[in-house]
Amino acid sequence: MKENTVILKTNNLHKTYISGSLAVQAVRGIDLEVKKGEFVAIMGPSGSGKSTLLNCLAAIDVPTQGDIWIEGENIAALSDDELAEIRLRRIGLVFQTFQLFELLTALENVAMPMTFLKMQKKERNERALELLRMVGLEARAQHLPSELSGGEQQRIAVARGLANEPPIIFLDEPTGDLDSKNSQMIMALLVSIHEQGKTLVMVTHDSDMAAYADRVLHMIDGKVVNEEINNKT
Repeated sequence: MKENTVILKTNNLHKTYISGSLAVQAVRGIDLEVKKGEFVAIMGPSGSGKSTLLNCLAAIDVPTQGDIWIEGENIAALSDDELAEIRLRRIGLVFQTFQLFELLTALENVAMPMTFLKMQKKERNERALELLRMVGLEARAQHLPSELSGGEQQRIAVARGLANEPPIIFLDEPTGDLDSKNSQMIMALLVSIHEQGKTLVMVTHDSDMAAYADRVLHMIDGKVVNEEINNKT
């Protein structure tokens, strides 16, 4: 359910990379707003700057110029330690390549972010099991990633992204390494999470996946050039 509260906002956002004598402008002057409880997809061809934009929004990368507000706090000029705290408490992250710890079980992978909140092990495991139950993988709690399918690993990655109860979740091509059946399963899961009031911002190259979002931003050459509202029934 969307609200009128703006949870994420940028102003004149730029990100320039220096490669030798060449300056590459990956993001060029983006202004955007995302309301609390909204599901926004960002699309664009390879090299359009969509993943760079997501990395800036998710406090993984630091913009060259401009401002980013998350829940009213400008994170653009924060220190590395302060950004780490933002990522820990306010941001959930889900990547295309799952990025699970291969030597940890599904339960331990989901519980991992909670260790930095100094939660007791019993409480961590109870919440991790609850999240695995939510994504339909409670029975796989003691399995290693190598014992799970790609779709199952991504569902665990989604559960881990929810572990610290972040108000906003960023997803970078979450179905990029999955077949169509598993992609649809992941998107159905994300829609369910969205319907519980979570704010989702997703980068994708797939228009079928973007169709699940409330709103789609199209990027070319580091700029948002078009915006469309999905008429979902």
